[in-house]
Amino acid sequence: MSELNLAQRVKELRNRKGLSQEDLAEASSLSLRTIQRIENSETEPRGDSLRKLANALDCTPEDIIDWKIQEDKGYLTFMSISSLSFLFFPILGIIIPLVLWILKKDKLKGVDKLGKSIMNFQITWVLVLFTFYLLIMSSFLGFFRTSGSLGISVGPFGIIKFIFITYGFNILVTVINTIRVYQNKSYKYVPAIPILR
Repeated sequence: MSELNLAQRVKELRNRKGLSQEDLAEASSLSLRTIQRIENSETEPRGDSLRKLANALDCTPEDIIDWKIQEDKGYLTFMSISSLSFLFFPILGIIIPLVLWILKKDKLKGVDKLGKSIMNFQITWVLVLFTFYLLIMSSFLGFFRTSGSLGISVGPFGIIKFIFITYGFNILVTVINTIRVYQNKSYKYVPAIPILR
């Protein structure tokens, strides 16, 4: 494991516990300068220092030493295909990939970028779908009058057609990008409002 990864891991674990460098130094009985040197990759904790650091961070020394960002194409592929859960309920296309993203965004290479792409696309898709539903419901409730060329005039066939097109588009984008993720190619979930950057 490189010292840079170890330094990142110590800092990440410290931040997760909400500790400052001073707090970690006090909790581990190490000097503040030692904590700073570890986090700046100037030194690597060993032996007793590593055990004290692990105890202060509520983890094992192996958690600190063995941590690394791994690659897992299977997880990325699963996360991508999981957005098809929108077929059961539109919000599930956001929730399930979101959970998968949160669980592994700091542990697996590529999860953070893919998760944000999926989230942005699915949120955009849900917004378009619900905006359409709101317009249709408003039309039925009489908020919009169908008069002239500016009026809203969507019959039952138009509603069904729009729903099939939007669902079909989401399925197509998801399947194409899942295949591209599986093949280690670049993917593009578009259109998407860049909510998560």
